[in-house]
Amino acid sequence: MYRKADQSELTPENFEWPVAIKLLPDNRWVIMAELIPWSEFEAEYAENFSEKIGAPAKPFRMALGALIIKEKLDISDRETVEQIKENPFLQYFIGLSAYSNEAPFEASMMVYFRERIKMDLVKKINQTMVKNFLEKTEESETESSGNKKKQETEVEETKNKGKLILDATVAPADITHPNDLGILNKTRKQGEKLIDSLHQNRENTLDKKPRTYRKKARKDYLKIAKKRRVSRKERREAIAKQLQYIKRNLSHIEKLINEGAKLSSLSPRQHKMLLVITEVYRQQLWMYENESNRIDDRIVNISQPHIRPIVRGKAGKPVEFGAKLSVSCFDEYVFLDHARWDNFNESGDLQDQIEAYKNFTGYYPSSVHVDKIYRTRANRAWCKERGIRLSGTPLGRKPKNVSKEAKKQAQDDERFRNTIEGKFGQAKRRFSLNLVMTKLTTTSETSIAITFLVVNLSKLLRQFCSLFLSFLISTRTNELNF
Repeated sequence: MYRKADQSELTPENFEWPVAIKLLPDNRWVIMAELIPWSEFEAEYAENFSEKIGAPAKPFRMALGALIIKEKLDISDRETVEQIKENPFLQYFIGLSAYSNEAPFEASMMVYFRERIKMDLVKKINQTMVKNFLEKTEESETESSGNKKKQETEVEETKNKGKLILDATVAPADITHPNDLGILNKTRKQGEKLIDSLHQNRENTLDKKPRTYRKKARKDYLKIAKKRRVSRKERREAIAKQLQYIKRNLSHIEKLINEGAKLSSLSPRQHKMLLVITEVYRQQLWMYENESNRIDDRIVNISQPHIRPIVRGKAGKPVEFGAKLSVSCFDEYVFLDHARWDNFNESGDLQDQIEAYKNFTGYYPSSVHVDKIYRTRANRAWCKERGIRLSGTPLGRKPKNVSKEAKKQAQDDERFRNTIEGKFGQAKRRFSLNLVMTKLTTTSETSIAITFLVVNLSKLLRQFCSLFLSFLISTRTNELNF
């Protein structure tokens, strides 16, 4: 049966809202707010501001909480503000003391939050958050078992403990797949914009603006860009034409500056773009003259010149464009150790990552699980000196007869190493690591670090709920026994 309800008089003013409603303590945002050490890092965040000059800044909890909400829900900056505006639990999470129908900040403030909360600060928060939870869990377990002294002596006697997984991945940036002709076309267009801006600020405004042949240059570009199959000769001819147009534009810019156009009239962004297009022209000209497809520090996107091609050799994606990350994982918690925009060999980070594990736990790991690229002679010798077993087969010829124990050990190592691959999948499929939308170097690094913090926060939330559930079951069992 279906009965039609009368909703003709339903308005927002008539909607009944329970005034005395309280926030549920078992809500996920309330629990996560208790897990994050807000107060421990507020002083470090306050160093970004002056104590006497300027408008009052947004609190640290509001800034970090907004970034966590955006990453947790995988939404845009504007949608993050709207969600906070509508949800009282999110308002509690960012530190508001009462519900408000107004947005706590503008969406553009999210950019400043990422600039002020650096990647290193996020990494510290991530480590402290996990460490505090593990210490509390260990204390509760030891108090319930009554074997605290015995466990402390066992830890002191144990030299190495735990299993550490190391791996590297790439966080792709939000750019189009680059090609030389497309980069040159965008470089030419930016040069034409700079010429227009400098011409407007000339001392003698009656002088004619230099000719840039922009319509002809665009036709030359589209003639090749729209063609489905392009020969090598046609592509080289098109690149040569675009290089000539860019060379003419750069000479016009230099002439305008010499004739009185003030370079200071350009905005910081335009001045940076002038340096970028000059470097792009130098790189592309060298590759054209030397018939090469490679050059050091190659710029593949003029709006984000810090991005570099990262050769990975993966199926379907031999080259990725973004930041390369060195990541460590233990007890199913992941930590970002290094993030660089240039390609590098991740085997050089192994020793620093193991030392970071020791600083975190107080002891070296009993085994380190890595892929083949980490198993260099230097890393093997370094791990052997410290009693650390490095996974994988030893160097030299493969023995003819391999024991069943050795085969089983190798299989177990590979299966155990799949944990970090699962974490990468979670960060890229569930969260935003698969496509970093931020544009600046600092904001992109912060966004990447926030992703790993939220991955750990999600695991802590599941563990907290399971511990709370087990506590309720044990309490209920004790009541029934009595």
